[in-house]
Parts: sequence; C-alpha cells; structure tokens
Amino acid sequence: MTAPILKAEGIEAGYGQRAILSQLDLTIPPGEITAIVGANACGKSTLLRCLSRLLRPDAGQVVLDGRSVRQIPARDLARQLGLLPQSPIAPDGITVADLVSHGRHPHQGLLSRWSHDDDLAVARALEATQTADLADRDVDALSGGQRQRVWIAMALAQDTDILLLDEPTTFLDIAHQVEVLDLLVDLNQSRGTTIAMVLHDLNLAARYADHLVALRDGRVHAAGRPTEILTETLVAEVFGLRCAIMEDPTSGKPMMLPMGRHGKITPQHPPEMRNA
Repeated sequence: MTAPILKAEGIEAGYGQRAILSQLDLTIPPGEITAIVGANACGKSTLLRCLSRLLRPDAGQVVLDGRSVRQIPARDLARQLGLLPQSPIAPDGITVADLVSHGRHPHQGLLSRWSHDDDLAVARALEATQTADLADRDVDALSGGQRQRVWIAMALAQDTDILLLDEPTTFLDIAHQVEVLDLLVDLNQSRGTTIAMVLHDLNLAARYADHLVALRDGRVHAAGRPTEILTETLVAEVFGLRCAIMEDPTSGKPMMLPMGRHGKITPQHPPEMRNA
C-alpha cells in the first residue's frame, strides 16, 4: 500500500493579528523521517498545528492524498494522521495502560465496543516502546524519558500512517533523547510510518532525519537531504550563527560545530613559524 502524501499549499497562518507562516509550501516525503528546524518563533510548531488541523490557516490549505484535511471527517483523519503535541499533560491518576488505550478512540464507533484488535494494538505499542512493564503504573510517577515513551506509545496505538511530533525530545537528557529518536527510526523502518517532527538540536536532526526542512521567517528556506542542505551558509542564514560543518564520524551525516566568541582556533603551524 502506498503511503499517503501530506502537503501544505500556500499556507498563511498566525494568531490574531500576528502572522507566523507566509505562503508556505511543503511536501512531507511519504515513508521517510522529516525533521523541521529553525530559530525560535520561525513557525515550526505553527506549521505542525496546521498540518494536523489543530489550527486553521488564514489562506492556503493542507492536503492529504489530494483531499483538503478540512473535508475529511475528524475520526477518519485521526485514523490516518496522529499528533504528539509539545509537552502533553496526562489526566491525574491515569495509568500507562489507560493512557495508551486513548490512542484507540478514533477506531471506536458510536456502537462499537473495545475489541481484540484494540487489545493487540495497545500491546504492540507498549512492546515497541518498551513500556509494557510500566502498564499498571501512574503516568505521573514516571521519569521524563519513560513518560515520553508512553506518549509515543499512545500515538502508536492510534495506528496511523503519518505521525507528527512537536519537539519529542524536549526536557530529556541526551541519553533519553537518543532513546526516543532510535524508537522513531525503528517505527519508521518496521511499519513504514511517515514521521515529521520538530527538533531543536540540529545535529540530532541531521543524524536521524532522511529529509531536513529549515524554516526562516515563516517560510521554507531550504529542504532536502541533510548532506545536501546543511551547510555553513544555511546555518548562518537560518540561525545567525557562524559554524563549521564536518562529517559525523558515527553516522556519516553532516555535523555542525558552532563558533562562539570565545572559541579557540588551533594554529596549523608552530608559533615560531607563523611569522616566518
């Protein structure tokens, strides 16, 4: 089955009188991992909210397989597209199993009951995120990394072809960040799920994404393979930062080394030779 294609066409969006996105066009490559990067307030989260139909654009449209998402019934859309928002909040006293079960709501009709298929979907999601042993624990009692895996499990239980994640590694230490991103790669490779996520860490974005989208001033400034678009010029234009780009010795992807005002530059020749 061909993966569905999600597009933004001429999107303009904002909040009240404050415009955020301007004439933005973007296609999320199906079956791949896309990382959306950019400076603060450039429109990353606003874009994700538009793609998921949480925010209605002032102009333009979001299209899923040639059909405006506004024309797709909410329950049908939720079966195709899942969203993990930034810093979600769980109801007080809810257990891990109950929270993950919430992901099955789009599959419950008015007259349908919880089924064996629902049990299997929840079990698979818990197993994929290595949270099955936490099923009976309160979500509030978990560590940050455990909670994030549980939220991802809920999104997996929704069993969608497309998964949107807004800063899934926020507030996590580096070990948990890598753990979550490894999990998303596993999901993409095993299920073919299309993943689009907002990330702040440019190096993690370059390492884990097949496709990189850099936003600037509410528009797509550059999009493509990390090896093609992550350059010193791009970082300067998008983030206003001088840097050096080298190959990541672990992944072979580009790695960005920022140059601060107090960074040292090691001379290439001994001091006595510099004035020779």
